[in-house]
Amino acid sequence: MKVLLTGSTGYIGRRLMQQLLDDGHEVICFVRNLERLVLPDHEGPRPQGFEIDLLKPISNELDDLGFDVAFYLVHSMSTSIGEFMDEEARSAGNFADYIGRTSCQQIIYLSGICNSKKLSRHLQSRKNVEDILKKSGKSVTVLRAGIIVGSGSASFEIIRDLMEKMPLVVAPMWVMTLCQPIAITNVIRYLTGCMLNPHTYNDTFDIGGAEILSYKEMLLQYAEVRGLKRYIGVVPFISPRISSYWLYFVTSTSYYLAVNLVDSMKVEVVCKDNRLREILNIPPLTYKEACRRALERINLDTVQSSWTDAVSMKNPSSLFGYLEVPDYGILRDHRRHKITGDPEKVLNRVFAIGGETGWYYADWIWQARGIIDKMVGGVGLRRGRRSATELRPGDSLDFWRVLIADRENKRLLLFAEMKVPGEAWLEFRIVNRKDGIYLYQTATFMPKGLSGRLYWFTLLPIHLLMFQQMIKAIADVKDKS
Repeated sequence: MKVLLTGSTGYIGRRLMQQLLDDGHEVICFVRNLERLVLPDHEGPRPQGFEIDLLKPISNELDDLGFDVAFYLVHSMSTSIGEFMDEEARSAGNFADYIGRTSCQQIIYLSGICNSKKLSRHLQSRKNVEDILKKSGKSVTVLRAGIIVGSGSASFEIIRDLMEKMPLVVAPMWVMTLCQPIAITNVIRYLTGCMLNPHTYNDTFDIGGAEILSYKEMLLQYAEVRGLKRYIGVVPFISPRISSYWLYFVTSTSYYLAVNLVDSMKVEVVCKDNRLREILNIPPLTYKEACRRALERINLDTVQSSWTDAVSMKNPSSLFGYLEVPDYGILRDHRRHKITGDPEKVLNRVFAIGGETGWYYADWIWQARGIIDKMVGGVGLRRGRRSATELRPGDSLDFWRVLIADRENKRLLLFAEMKVPGEAWLEFRIVNRKDGIYLYQTATFMPKGLSGRLYWFTLLPIHLLMFQQMIKAIADVKDKS
């Protein structure tokens, strides 16, 4: 079967792409930037990628791609607070217009459970998208899910952040709201099970896990799985704004996502029916089983995708315009250090930088910079990294975004997503020279006006010490003999 996949660089999309390829389907991907299309390990045909911005009409030249099913997995909740509803409506409208011109038989859309009379902006937007897609003239299958539990999912990572770091949590009233969490494994099975299945045409289904739980119960059950003693106190007087700031500072979530999540967490997301479970014969995992599976992936360092893959403080469609580091109008700290040990081990250290590994020198400085970044609305350091050993273009790495991760050419290029008065890059290269093998480390800053220059020169003493010691710590790897 030939399948069109949108949102293929996101959390759900990357996992669905792998499953579709494993099942032998031919996959076409619409992405905003082809640089971010990470192709999974697969022996068969590779996915075909097209660079498409769904906020603009899709060219008629793509009407004859010949796909049978189209997955619509495009969401904008984590990039803005108010504008995402208009953006989601415009994207869905352009997509519906395009699909109406093709030979596609079915659209499958992953929406949110919206059975309450009063919906959050996030859920109302999802419902609006459902209505827009139905105007395509094609069969539309809508799957409505609540909290999705899996390694790398935003909800799971927030729960993990809270319970791993805080023995006592003072929480707002929304932690008593009921929801029906579902394992990512079940979500993928539901999505693939609906493909060209006539029993699912032109219908809407709620999908959920085996239990209905409050957010408080989800937090405590995660703690049980981890063998942690945790206590949660609920107070009625924490406003939504304070709740958003609390979630933003305590966890790895972005501020935009925190605001929209708090808005949604006040609404019950419980399935009205479980018809699709019987139609597709999918046994639901319990919440604890979903947590155990997620933790196994994290412990084995096999996390396929993360919610941060799809989030950038910069415009995601233009982020990879920063692949070329500028030569003019910049300030630069450029260093090299001769490698006397095994260059491969040095390369491994470069590709393991950040996250739990840290930055090899004065981690407290990086942590302080992360706290300051959070205080001014940045992403901070809490995002960490998807994998402890692997990096790929588009990955988040603390408050950086990976632009180039090229092991073959021994190059790593990062772009800063922290709040700075300008643009910043950090690059590592290993280069063979006549007199030996060297590690090159370059920090580049393009200041924005006078404030940018003041920022750079104010921090210059710290940079001189930090960058000098960091390259030395990375390069000085001695062979064990």
